[in-house]
Amino acid sequence: MKLPVLRGRKRGAAVLALLPLLALTACGSGDTGPTAAVGAQASPAPTDDPVASVRKVDSVAALLPADVRRSGTLRIGSSIGFPPGAYYPNGPDKAPAGQDIDLADAVAKVLGVRLQRQDASFETILPALGSGKYDVGTGNFGVTTERLRTIDFVTYINDGQGFAVRKGDTSIEKVTDLTQLCGLTVGTGAGTTFETTLTAQQGVCAEAGKKPYEVKVYSENAATLTALQQGRIDVIMSTINGLRYQASQPASQTAFLGEYHRLDVGFAFKKGSPLTEAFRAAVNELIKDGTYARILEKWGTSASAIETSRINPPEHT
Repeated sequence: MKLPVLRGRKRGAAVLALLPLLALTACGSGDTGPTAAVGAQASPAPTDDPVASVRKVDSVAALLPADVRRSGTLRIGSSIGFPPGAYYPNGPDKAPAGQDIDLADAVAKVLGVRLQRQDASFETILPALGSGKYDVGTGNFGVTTERLRTIDFVTYINDGQGFAVRKGDTSIEKVTDLTQLCGLTVGTGAGTTFETTLTAQQGVCAEAGKKPYEVKVYSENAATLTALQQGRIDVIMSTINGLRYQASQPASQTAFLGEYHRLDVGFAFKKGSPLTEAFRAAVNELIKDGTYARILEKWGTSASAIETSRINPPEHT
């Protein structure tokens, strides 16, 4: 199956404007280069601010280590690239916005601390936690068995893995089994749960007597959408919420194929971090007082809400 190559300035401009919408940071690297600013222009941030009314909760703040309470700051590495998770609605020289930004800011207010946010690429954040560069990381990080060996998580949403194709492509309507990808070329992000899943299961097609699927990995997420639009890949595997949002933007010309595998998503910490209990209590405080629901409603992700935050839950099977 071949997808047509887009031609002409108007179509090309439309694609470029939507490239950052594929910077799916949950399990793909963030794209914070010039194209991120271009795409953000097509996706202005909602104007409501549910975080504004959040106040410090002393009983929750008391769970922080004494040195953090004294300093009043936490260093956070944030992968920023796409709505609704985290992106630059007004360009990379302005403040980021998105679901992950609001949730992190709200947690910080409950804890009575300031966040020193540093924009970082997805694949660098987890290793940097271990080295002590950051106290906490955000990037819509899915909780997996492999990651739990070296990372602690405090969950805040349930997202996961999904697929998308170019709009109008009816050769595949839904992916419930990877054998449905046999003979196709799948694009995904480097260092992601998607790459891990596709690589680990690449033998399923041979077992079914079918032609294997090919995996193409992109370190820059904008390149993934370009590859889809130009017919160099047939399908994208990435985050449920990100692909769903992208498909809702008419200029993207993509169609969401549905959910494949759900994953809890959480704030990431180095193994054994003393911050996890405080973060869990803060998330649960936001759930209890309704701020959490308002943040998810703002970003259109209410279907991914969790009932309670947990530390290091097992990966969904």
